[in-house]
Amino acid sequence: MRDTATSRNSGKTKLMGNGRGITAGIEFFSGPWTDHHRLHLLRRTMLGIDRNSLEVMEELDLSRCIDQILQQDPVPPVPVNDYNDGEVYDANVPLGEPWIYDTGRENADIVSARVVSLKSWWIRSMLDHPSTIHEKMVFFWHNHFATQSWEVFWPHLTYYHFLTLREHALGNFKAMVKAITLDPHMLLYLNGALNRKDAPDENYGRELQELFCIGKGPQANYTEGDVQAAARVLTGHSIDWEKGGQYLYRWYWHDEADKQFSSFYDNQVIRGRSADDGAGELDDLLDMIFANNEVAAFMVRKLYRFFVYSDIDEDTELNVIQPLAEIFRDSGYEIKPVLETLLKSAHFYAEENVGAMIKTPLDFLIGFWRTGGVTMPAQANEIQKKKIRTSMLWTMNNIGLEVMDPPNVAGYPAYYQFPQYDRNWITTNTVTQRALITDSFIYWGFWSADLLTNIDLLQHVASLSQPEDPDKLIEEIAELHAAFPLSDTVKLRMKATLLTGQQNPYYWTSAWLDYVDNPQDEMKRMIVEIRLKVMFQFLMQLSEYHLM
Repeated sequence: MRDTATSRNSGKTKLMGNGRGITAGIEFFSGPWTDHHRLHLLRRTMLGIDRNSLEVMEELDLSRCIDQILQQDPVPPVPVNDYNDGEVYDANVPLGEPWIYDTGRENADIVSARVVSLKSWWIRSMLDHPSTIHEKMVFFWHNHFATQSWEVFWPHLTYYHFLTLREHALGNFKAMVKAITLDPHMLLYLNGALNRKDAPDENYGRELQELFCIGKGPQANYTEGDVQAAARVLTGHSIDWEKGGQYLYRWYWHDEADKQFSSFYDNQVIRGRSADDGAGELDDLLDMIFANNEVAAFMVRKLYRFFVYSDIDEDTELNVIQPLAEIFRDSGYEIKPVLETLLKSAHFYAEENVGAMIKTPLDFLIGFWRTGGVTMPAQANEIQKKKIRTSMLWTMNNIGLEVMDPPNVAGYPAYYQFPQYDRNWITTNTVTQRALITDSFIYWGFWSADLLTNIDLLQHVASLSQPEDPDKLIEEIAELHAAFPLSDTVKLRMKATLLTGQQNPYYWTSAWLDYVDNPQDEMKRMIVEIRLKVMFQFLMQLSEYHLM
């Protein structure tokens, strides 16, 4: 990755995280609403900036942009058998038919194929997502309620778990926590399905507080006794192993005794209920937890680190986190009001926050695909398309993110590991891999299923407003692909590539117009295409390209 230290907001400075001290808070952003701000919003809330999103947003003011972004997406079509490829054969589910209704897992090869099929299904949703924040919120909640699909190894339960994340992604956080607590996929993953009065399992009771609701901040003073008491409250919530793992409350496993909590929860006692009414103690537990002010502050900090910046200084805590936490509590833990206020705020659009985060592997690869207008090969059938998406899964795994399988219950380190945070995405290995990925798309194609998937640079450039003008072309490409203005030095280097070292802009203009007039002429096509390939390769190895 090249370091462009001469840039006004250089990649090096951004990556080092210097120059903060933002005093703006959650007041409405009152500055001019420009393409610069609009593109910043799209980069943070979507996976790449596709042409449709630009067209949707370009005529909207800030408030109407946020209204559009906070829409809930339709539920995507169910995953189907796209894995009967000769190596795997599923006798129970024909090719092209949904497999989620077949709950068996006797055949490990078929279960494995379905896990990969499910991951491919989510990649397809990401590639095709509308102009909303919804898909990115699903990823946010997946990282928050982190589970591992390979560990659970019951893919239809994983599918319904992700439907739960999708259903509640922009809804009520407290309702979401209850749904996740009773979710069979989570009950399996954190051992809740085996939690019973004669052997209480503390795993979920601990993570409910430490990772999901309260956190580990300086004011998070719950105790080991609180973990143990929560585990006892949750006894009896299980699954039916004979009925495909569906939720089952086992009343005879429930601990009917009172549960005493610490001074952190105002010494509250959750009164034991009779075994057949014991499931209701979950509501008592959640009421107690959500009455604590730390829940709102903890969750707002997580949203801030995901959408704005990893480091929360004193000014940000005072001017952004605490006011948003108050909004969260006052709304009864509705998610939308917090996001709406944050995304309309002066703080969000402060220049120090533009281009201040490193692209995740999702933003890097899915974003490259969507921003560049990459499409599946026209001749690809459904099995081949699934194999291409599967190659994308393994490619992202190689650069630090395995979809549906974070490394542990805490999620991906980039969102919690102090002080590195998003710097975890860039290592000596992953930065090299990123360069190889973009080079491959540009020069040779992304290989999978005996097919090559390329970015069509000619089509991509032709979709811009004035591709024949090298200066305006470079400006527009930079706006799309880099998070903040490139330095004059960098733009001159890009222009020199288009002009093949000449000074007169006509050298590019003439070549482009000759190609447009004769698109079937192989020589004319190659003259412009090779210049674009060299220029895009240079751009995509800049620090600026890996920021958002």
